[in-house]
Amino acid sequence: MTPPVPSSIQKDPKRANNWKTLPADQLTDQDVQAMPDSEYMSDLQLAYFRRKLSLLKADMLANAGETTEHLREDTVVVPDPADRATIEEEHALELRTRDRERKLLKKIEQAIARIDSGDYGYCEETGEPIGVGRLMARPTASLSLEAQQRRELKQKMFGD
Repeated sequence: MTPPVPSSIQKDPKRANNWKTLPADQLTDQDVQAMPDSEYMSDLQLAYFRRKLSLLKADMLANAGETTEHLREDTVVVPDPADRATIEEEHALELRTRDRERKLLKKIEQAIARIDSGDYGYCEETGEPIGVGRLMARPTASLSLEAQQRRELKQKMFGD
């Protein structure tokens, strides 16, 4: 694998050694960002990102359960057509949101599978490190920023 690209993230010198003493479940984003580049995708970072992805997955599954309950509660018949239209629009919006979360859930599961296979943190197209900062912002990222920009440019030029 290629060595990690030096990070452009401002590292907090006060947190520089926190990662050495804290277990993965107690690390914060700042602690992981302060880690030296030589620790990129070490076992500790992988455990940290696995935990981050697992928490995100659990949160989405809880939201899905709340949506089901919410839709069941709002099945009362409303005589006013305007009120009924408002309720139906709220339901449609909630279902679209859950559909986006369902797609994100699939990406989370794929990211966890990449952690298991040892590919997490590296671009699928180029094999270069994605970078801690990008993974903090989007833990499901599978492409480096440059590769993602190229893909989006191609999509814009040639369509989906």
